[in-house]
Amino acid sequence: MYFKMELICILLVHIEQDNKGREIMAITKRTEQDKIEVVGEFKHIQVRTATIIEEDGVEISRSFHRHTISPNSDSSSESADVKAMVTQFHTNKVKAAYAAHLENLKI
Repeated sequence: MYFKMELICILLVHIEQDNKGREIMAITKRTEQDKIEVVGEFKHIQVRTATIIEEDGVEISRSFHRHTISPNSDSSSESADVKAMVTQFHTNKVKAAYAAHLENLKI
């Protein structure tokens, strides 16, 4: 599954003129969760967050951060979209199967 959603847009610098009348460029930084995927037998939810830097509306940099939510993870600090997917895919049956799997790994 693939979902795309935009989360936050932060203005770091606004356009203004310096003391010599020259314009100072606008630089913005925003983050967006551009991929949310459900993978594997235990329905791990993978989230990719892009950090985008723009200068006068033109992208000059993009970097990514990824994290995974397992069936036994605390998802209380996740976005509403991720929480909805946790509710849909991390059912009691999946959580029990994942717990049993982890227990079998200890043997």
